[in-house]
Amino acid sequence: MKVVILAGGYGTRISEESHLKPKPMLEIGDKPILWHIMKEYSYYGFHEFIICCGYKQHIIKEWFADYYLYNSDATFDFSDNNKMVVHNNVTEPWKVTLVDTGLNTMTGGRVKRIQQYIGNETFMLTYGDAVSDINIRELVDFHKNHKKMATLTAVNVGQRFGVLGIDSENGINSFREKESNDGARINAGYMVLEPEIFDLIQGDDTVFEKEPLETVAQNGQLKAYKHDGFWQCMDTKREKEKLEELWEKGEAPWKVWKN
Repeated sequence: MKVVILAGGYGTRISEESHLKPKPMLEIGDKPILWHIMKEYSYYGFHEFIICCGYKQHIIKEWFADYYLYNSDATFDFSDNNKMVVHNNVTEPWKVTLVDTGLNTMTGGRVKRIQQYIGNETFMLTYGDAVSDINIRELVDFHKNHKKMATLTAVNVGQRFGVLGIDSENGINSFREKESNDGARINAGYMVLEPEIFDLIQGDDTVFEKEPLETVAQNGQLKAYKHDGFWQCMDTKREKEKLEELWEKGEAPWKVWKN
């Protein structure tokens, strides 16, 4: 199953660094948050990624182009036609497709633009600026069992996001603005989607969290996978510092993989 990651936005709320690089390339430790997200999916056996690029996309493409070399020993033999030999390569079992989905394209439009790389298959979708200790294998099994068009991961956090109306059978029937400490859950990403979702996206101006997801909810085709563990986005400098502190202390809940 392919994993689609939205990595094309400007990241204006964390502009201290995102004016230099896309927000998914801001680092926790010495690796971009995008790498952390991919490592989690890969731990659960999902190794094929489609990255929706936009703002400063060349930085994302250059990082992946160099990743193989940076994680290997190498000999450069300038006396032998500039021959390069790579030794002791330790890299990821990843297949990564980097797609230019436009500079000002909305989230739905970015998803629509990668349709050709998905085909008629179930796929996963998440945001390139949040990490979690969610069990992705259990999420996928939950989606397969309820046989609806879409599943999103619902978490409870005291932040400013639109929240979900969830019924007793984990069906999502409404979206509204979050009130302070009201105990409601938000869309944390980590979605599983059927390919029919593409039919609900009109074009580049479509916000995925609006018309497409609201329509799916109204049709009774959207389920919530409730996650009560760790989830944290990186919208602000303070949130970035929080994630870095957890990583440096060796207490990062999202690090389920071994070194």
